[in-house]
Amino acid sequence: MSECYTLRPATLDDVPTILHQRRAMFAEMGSGTNEQLDAMTSAFAPWVREKMAQGRYRGWLVLDTSGAIVGGAGLWLMEWPPTVLEPNPLRAYMLNVYTEPDHRRHGIAHLLTETIITWCRANAYHLLVLHASDAGRPVYESLGFRLSNEMRLVL
Repeated sequence: MSECYTLRPATLDDVPTILHQRRAMFAEMGSGTNEQLDAMTSAFAPWVREKMAQGRYRGWLVLDTSGAIVGGAGLWLMEWPPTVLEPNPLRAYMLNVYTEPDHRRHGIAHLLTETIITWCRANAYHLLVLHASDAGRPVYESLGFRLSNEMRLVL
């Protein structure tokens, strides 16, 4: 990654940026109407504030040389029953990975993912899961992520 970027942890003051990135990510994937994206963003705002205050959502942001935030990613430590792969009662789930269009293909998503992997290892997590977009899948696969057998039913 170019030296023109720096990484820092997200704070509660960054919630508007996290909301922007999450909405933009879903919009670019073609998920939802504007009304649905607005509803998601409105519901996500208090959720992410609460999880950040509890230490259950951690975020990292990438800044360019001007100090503008150009990318970000989050880690949700969600309550989950211990499994054979993860004995912890919390599961590490990476979400909200987003890079502003003008800054793509500079290693930002790779840096963010590596940062989260490093944090998980340092904090004794054995499993990191995510749902990848088509655009993000090659980044995650290059770092060792593999498809699993999750199924879902939309009700």
